[in-house]
Amino acid sequence: MTIFPDMFLDFKRESLIGKAIKKNLLEINTYDIRDFTKQRAESVDDEVYGGGNGMLMMAQPIYDCYKSIIADKKDVTTYYMSPKGKTFNQDMAIEMSKKDEIIILCGHYEGVDERALQLINAKEISIGDYVLTGGEIPAMVIIDSLARFVKGVLSNEDSTSEESFRNNLLEYPQYTRPYEYEGLKVPDILLSGDHKKIAKWKLEKSIEITKENRPDLYEKYLKESLGGYDEF
Repeated sequence: MTIFPDMFLDFKRESLIGKAIKKNLLEINTYDIRDFTKQRAESVDDEVYGGGNGMLMMAQPIYDCYKSIIADKKDVTTYYMSPKGKTFNQDMAIEMSKKDEIIILCGHYEGVDERALQLINAKEISIGDYVLTGGEIPAMVIIDSLARFVKGVLSNEDSTSEESFRNNLLEYPQYTRPYEYEGLKVPDILLSGDHKKIAKWKLEKSIEITKENRPDLYEKYLKESLGGYDEF
């Protein structure tokens, strides 16, 4: 649900998302909230009660748009892209991807009337501690992340099992041909053919990178995987 549906046109045509839609692996429908307003000139916003900067999206067009979507559906979870929401992460992506259908509301201006969120029972989600001009780009982030867990979207089904955030670790460095480029060489261990040593190297690198870049994840890794013991 958005007031800028055209923002999704290229998103639905390109890359893995476009291919998945063509293969009928997933379906993305955009609904223009302006089509449901009862105000003049397709207005969907108004001044904020109690004062404040900017304009607020009204409840009526959002709720009417929502009702038109769920007319023939049952038990569909609705999400609202908001900096006030829970921060989106890989675990949430995995859980959300198990749902057959979801609805995403994209806000604009100063946000939306709280009654709209109550009426559509929206769960608020944030993609980070910063503010954007609208919810469309965050919605694309969510959709892209969930799509990767839909069977058939990725050519290699094992790709999601070794990515960053699995087991609270960031992904290890990766290399391809040539062996040497601009004086930089591929680590010899990766050419050794010793899969046990390669797996150990990957884990060690993941731990090092996580400890340096995301100490919060590193602490979770220690607690959940090592019982609090710091190996490195």
